Amino acid sequence: MTNTISDSLQQHLDARYGATAPAAGDTGNATLEVLLRHRTVRQYLPGEISENELQVILAAAQSASTSANFQFTSVIVIDDPAVRARLAELAGGQQLILDAAVFLVWVADWSRNIAVAREHGHTVEAAHYLDSAISGIVDVTLSAQNAAVAAESLGYGITFVGALRNRIDDVIALLELPEWTFPVYGLAIGIPDPTDPAGIKPRYNQNVVVHRNTYTPPADIDIAEYLDRINAYYREQELPADWVKNRLAGRISTKESLHGRQGIRASFRNQGFELR
Repeated sequence: MTNTISDSLQQHLDARYGATAPAAGDTGNATLEVLLRHRTVRQYLPGEISENELQVILAAAQSASTSANFQFTSVIVIDDPAVRARLAELAGGQQLILDAAVFLVWVADWSRNIAVAREHGHTVEAAHYLDSAISGIVDVTLSAQNAAVAAESLGYGITFVGALRNRIDDVIALLELPEWTFPVYGLAIGIPDPTDPAGIKPRYNQNVVVHRNTYTPPADIDIAEYLDRINAYYREQELPADWVKNRLAGRISTKESLHGRQGIRASFRNQGFELR
């Protein structure tokens, strides 16, 4: 590994972990460079992604691991301005959905395989169980993450948009999704605006998230160390700097903090997933 890549990787590791960062040493390559420099981009410049690039990004998505090769993923490319505008509205008025060069909706899709099974005279009882829904969501997430990394490797920025689930039934109706499908999130891909202040966001140190053989609860000192780092990051971004109060509590304190997602089980069932 060249010194340039080594130095760059270490900078990314330091930004991610602070004083607890592991040493890059001689480990590194261009793929790790893309992965470790990831940041969420919420401001995009005007510009397009070529159809060839999009097809290759989607090929990378389809190259992800998939349970038993069932390929439970569908992707809807949103290139109708009116549909994009409605999705932006449903996601709480997110301008980035309008500004990104490409906006994709990732769908957990059992409909194809159920149709094939029935066409060949098979029953589909197992599809009604919770694990089947989980399998579809896992497949979608592996595919979408592959697409995100592929896009970033080409120099684009990305943002996942989970807020599509805030008004999930409206999204289902807008996209005319059939039974046995479920929209999981959106993915914006575009040309990063260099004035976007977002950087490499701090993560818990590895003592907190990495376990050996059995689960070990995190030490108070490791949690406190992370809160110091993440709060400093938000101060640098000129955002509210209490991660627990302004973000964590705002997401889990009450069912209203789910912004409509508390009814998602009913939406799954409306789409055919009984979740037994």
